[in-house]
Amino acid sequence: MSTDFTPTISILHENADLETQNIKSLPYTAYVTEYVVEGKTQYDIAMAGKPAEIFDYYYDTYKKEFKDMRQCEGRVAPNRWNVTPPPTKKKKRRRRVQEEEE
Repeated sequence: MSTDFTPTISILHENADLETQNIKSLPYTAYVTEYVVEGKTQYDIAMAGKPAEIFDYYYDTYKKEFKDMRQCEGRVAPNRWNVTPPPTKKKKRRRRVQEEEE
């Protein structure tokens, strides 16, 4: 029986600069991956359901060029990260109907 499983990986920053993009406002489930392309070391910041999914993706893609994977500096819960607040509804103003005096 063949199971075709495609992991859901979100690459937050591709070819990232770790000095400026590995920050505490990222989710704590994000990982920094290190790999070599054409003799140059590159870093990605990726997020997935399980760390093994990130490892499998990068190892399958880069084979022996894949060097390291470590947790990023993120401190935010994944369900609270990158969530936009719901728009506030504008309150309707009621008009007063002026009664005519008889």
